[in-house]
Amino acid sequence: MTDRYGRTIRYLRISLTGRCNLRCRYCMPAGGVPLRRHEEILRYEEIVEIARAALALGIDTFKLTGGEPLVRRDVPALVAALKGLNGTRQVTLTTNGLLLGDHLDALVAAGLDAVNVSLDTLDDAQYHTLTRRDFPVGAVVDNLGAAAKRLPVKVNAVLLPETADQWLPLAELAADPGVDVRFIEEMPIGKGEADPGLTADRVLAALRSRWPDLAPCDEKRGNGPARYYRSAALTGRIGFIDAVSHRFCASCNRLRLTCTGMLRPCLCYDDGIDLRALMRGGADREALEKAIGQAIAQKPEAHCFGAGHGSEQTMNTIGG
Repeated sequence: MTDRYGRTIRYLRISLTGRCNLRCRYCMPAGGVPLRRHEEILRYEEIVEIARAALALGIDTFKLTGGEPLVRRDVPALVAALKGLNGTRQVTLTTNGLLLGDHLDALVAAGLDAVNVSLDTLDDAQYHTLTRRDFPVGAVVDNLGAAAKRLPVKVNAVLLPETADQWLPLAELAADPGVDVRFIEEMPIGKGEADPGLTADRVLAALRSRWPDLAPCDEKRGNGPARYYRSAALTGRIGFIDAVSHRFCASCNRLRLTCTGMLRPCLCYDDGIDLRALMRGGADREALEKAIGQAIAQKPEAHCFGAGHGSEQTMNTIGG
């Protein structure tokens, strides 16, 4: 389906939970978030019904996010259900990687197409400080390495002032087959406070000190807005998601579904359509399709980052 600005919307990010086993400072408060009652969260069968209605409108790509989606039970079963819908093109997952090894076999068997692993540093001390937890970062690296042998893997690293010394070590992960590394400008959402000096252009300049031949490539390596670069020395690609310094709103192709059923046209704004209330109020498939179409029609021309305001919600609640 095409929105009023001519963009084709075919990608739905689905948050499964606001919970997480980490407390990353740009995503969640140090003390965590209030636990929602079971009945506040969309059931898997409701998510599948929303996906079925979305497919009728041309949305055929689904990303499962959180919080940390793998803290919720039976995620592989949901992957299989979404993959089984007529018209589904792709189902992928974003995770912090800590639980990925435990679920990898089941996720692959369910038909998962790719996985994104959020990882901002390879330094244990930094990892503990950023995540406010004492898990070893090596466990994440081992799990993403195991996943890369079976699925396409993208490492997502948020640009933070204290991790500038990690840009090169993280980028070197792209030397392994099956791994792309993307650097993401921090968005001013909730606890996030984007540093205007930490831009994709600055990182690219630093990486070219190690790989002078890094050059843009036009390859399609995912469903999002990342700009990719290649080097003869790297099997994978280096990507940049720079929503703050280089707006890509003109090509935005996505909607976001929160774990509580709010369908949001844009990450930056807090408004949306309550699909949970609609479904539990007895709405039929036609009404659900109409509501999703309404969200597409309401999609703004551009985000509001850099305008002095952004979403007041924390990233864990809206699927990042």
